[in-house]
Amino acid sequence: MPLDASRNSLVLPLLGLLVERPSHAYGLASHLRERYGHLTATRSTVTSLLKSLERAGLVASQQPERVGNRPPRTVYELTEAGRADFRRKVEAGLDEGQAASADFVMAVAYAGILPADHAASLLEARADRLDGELAALRDRPDGVAEAHMLEAAYWRTIVTAEAAWVRTLASRIRSHDIDWPGTPAGPGEG
Repeated sequence: MPLDASRNSLVLPLLGLLVERPSHAYGLASHLRERYGHLTATRSTVTSLLKSLERAGLVASQQPERVGNRPPRTVYELTEAGRADFRRKVEAGLDEGQAASADFVMAVAYAGILPADHAASLLEARADRLDGELAALRDRPDGVAEAHMLEAAYWRTIVTAEAAWVRTLASRIRSHDIDWPGTPAGPGEG
């Protein structure tokens, strides 16, 4: 675990799950596995992260409670500072996350915590930045066999696809095609 636990890749999804509802370490570890099969999170790792986040003032624990014959479990909830930190992490992931990165994927997963117009603006700026990256990607240099530059074509394809997807997502958010938290329903909806 990094010395600064807030940099652990599990922090954003943990905080995101706590935005949805308070929970205990065992429940959070289970939800992480259910929702993000690629994330491996043991209860002890989640507990350590929660304690670190509590020391940082991002989460608060409640008195442990026993339910049935289960052992007592400490429930954690997000603090206002935790909610603000979570928003900053989502914004940073949308704005600064590398193309095709886990940071971007996790930020997209929780973009709904941001106001729709703000999320759409961040996504549009990201698409523009990706377009700039594409322009900077050059064709293979003269004299270099294609077989030795396959990754360049692959990366152009990935960045092109992400830029198009991000631009479409921003457009769908702006047109209310996506039921966005805190946004009035679009024409013909709800």
